[in-house]
Amino acid sequence: MSQELPLIPTSVIGSYAIPGWVSLARDAAQSGEFGSDDMRETENDAVDMAIRDQEDADVDIITDGEMRRLGFFTAGFYQYIEGIESVNKARKQGVGGHDQREKYRPIADLSAPNGLGVKAEYEYLKTRTNRVIKMPIPGPFTLSGRIVPERQFSSRMDVAYGLSELVNQELKTLVEAGVEWIQMDEPSYAVHSSTPEEFVKLFNQTVEGVDAKISMHLCFGNFLGRPVAKRTYQPLLPHIFDMNLSQYSMEFANRELSELEILKDFPEDKEIAAGIVDVKNYYVETPEDVAERLRKVLKVLPPERIQVTPDCGFSQTARWASRAKLISMVEGTKIVRKELEG
Repeated sequence: MSQELPLIPTSVIGSYAIPGWVSLARDAAQSGEFGSDDMRETENDAVDMAIRDQEDADVDIITDGEMRRLGFFTAGFYQYIEGIESVNKARKQGVGGHDQREKYRPIADLSAPNGLGVKAEYEYLKTRTNRVIKMPIPGPFTLSGRIVPERQFSSRMDVAYGLSELVNQELKTLVEAGVEWIQMDEPSYAVHSSTPEEFVKLFNQTVEGVDAKISMHLCFGNFLGRPVAKRTYQPLLPHIFDMNLSQYSMEFANRELSELEILKDFPEDKEIAAGIVDVKNYYVETPEDVAERLRKVLKVLPPERIQVTPDCGFSQTARWASRAKLISMVEGTKIVRKELEG
């Protein structure tokens, strides 16, 4: 990286808490009361807010909070993809679940002639901060989950390979724009963990030719603050060790630090971004809680290979809690950092 980072850097996963006024603005845009310039100003202000909260907490590696996305991989991306059309939802009311989310069907070859929108996010973000920037982007298998495998596609994996080229081009566009650190979000790997060898092939194809630090975020889902998988990484091991990347970003806090011992088997040249702050719980960890968890991570990994993050993004967590958790995350990390540095 072009900027030096402290021992055990802190970061976020990607998304940050959406303030209420952004939700009101999106409703106004849908009803025709807000125009495109209104929304651009609103989203710029929201990005500024997300940056301010991260910098106030003294987070080392930041994002724009994904404030321009309606979800970390939802409408903010599919609107850029040509060759798909919306499918009517089969269930629209009642307790929220994944079956109420948007669906699309393929109607032609998939393309994204104007990219996937991530470059524009970066171009604004880099003018608003001097901190190290990480750009998150959903991977093709996770993106494929909302597209019905019809017509030219016989399976979800077929759809994912159809999207892989689009994501690869976006990654290369980001590098050309100056991005040094890219995080691929693939929670669906851990959710649908029966084909890990195929995931490795897909991932490596997607990052081929991308000259940047590559991180991969693996979690168990966080839609409406709920997991959506059997919460174990075991089925993915050791296959994911063959992925061409620099860092694995993994969820531990929500599972009471379960499976920390598996990190001993990870390749020694790979970093681990350890999720030790729980975004699915409104208990706000104290700095001492964070320090205690980090010390347990240090029992299985050297400090040079560790970064500290929340389990997942904060998009499903209220801002007051997100802000407090970030502050505790950084302060707890500093406690341990001082212990190590004597």
